[in-house]
Amino acid sequence: METMDCIIVGAGPSGIGLGIVLQDLKLTNFCVLERDSVGASFRLWPKEMRMITPSFTGNAYGLLDLNTISIDTSPAFTLGTEHPSGQEYADYLEAVAKYKELPIQTGVDVTRIEPTSEGFLVYTSKGVMSSRFVVWAAGEFQYPNLGGFPGAEHCIHNSLVQSWDDHVSEERIVIGGFESGADSAIHLSRAGTKVTIIDRGVKWLDKDSSDPSMELSPFTKDRVKALDAGAKIDFAGGLEVQWVEPDEQGGFVVYAEDMEGTSRLFKTAASPILATGFKGSLGLIESLLERGEDGQILLSQVDESTRTPGLFVSGPSVVHQHLKLCFIYKFRQRFAVIAGVMAERLGLSTEALENYRRKTMLLDDLSCCEEDCTC
Repeated sequence: METMDCIIVGAGPSGIGLGIVLQDLKLTNFCVLERDSVGASFRLWPKEMRMITPSFTGNAYGLLDLNTISIDTSPAFTLGTEHPSGQEYADYLEAVAKYKELPIQTGVDVTRIEPTSEGFLVYTSKGVMSSRFVVWAAGEFQYPNLGGFPGAEHCIHNSLVQSWDDHVSEERIVIGGFESGADSAIHLSRAGTKVTIIDRGVKWLDKDSSDPSMELSPFTKDRVKALDAGAKIDFAGGLEVQWVEPDEQGGFVVYAEDMEGTSRLFKTAASPILATGFKGSLGLIESLLERGEDGQILLSQVDESTRTPGLFVSGPSVVHQHLKLCFIYKFRQRFAVIAGVMAERLGLSTEALENYRRKTMLLDDLSCCEEDCTC
């Protein structure tokens, strides 16, 4: 049985970024397990989808590229573009992994993690491994939320779309008005489709918060404003979809209610688009995690499971109180926190982490993370 100090599950931004920090801390007995290929989730994006956070090569001025996953690389420099596509970003991740010579094993599916007195047994499609620590960095995009209401099976989740060119029609209903829903509507509208967005929120393009996790990005708002005069996107806000069912004409009926219980019916000839987010991959290790009353996973101040010591979570699933670490430039600041804890427990020096702190890649005091934009 192969024995490791650390096994990282997932070779996306979190898995690769964490692996780089472990290398810098001289922790050599680790591996990254990936069931597909490096950055595979990004290669599943619709071909028209782009990163909403802009990339810019500002490393020389102490301003890291918002989309980088290490202190010495930049997607803007590597790819020569400001808003990379999924394919381009996956190419960047592969280039970094190759340059850093990370110990990545692809084509390995992790099926179960079992705690032991000395760490974990990790059951995979290629056999069983043991490890002192496990970092779950399996991401979200490959685990779409396909339910939520009766008839959701009649809809098409936006993550299952290869190209919006394949879904152009006279009109479409998009269920969900945040980034995924807005992106779907923009591409369909550009192709001449009349789009109606149904969303629980009552605001869409208006400013409601300065927290980028709670507000549509400037990139998305700019694209909506830049639509041709003939393009049409209607926003039906304050509505919760109750069910979807086929009608007698071969189309679909979408039934929604507002907060007062007043109902609205929407009819459409084409399958509605689901932009309802992702369940994430944490369901695969649910028994090893503890959840709070709000349903969020409970983690220690170093992103360690409160139920299973030695199991860490990295990536967009991490939430600390009010702070949602859903963007790369947020959750990358926790790579060094997790790696530092493991290095300390293994008796290794953590001196290299000071460089991460200087370059804003080590956020260990979450009390400073407050929304303070006033104008």
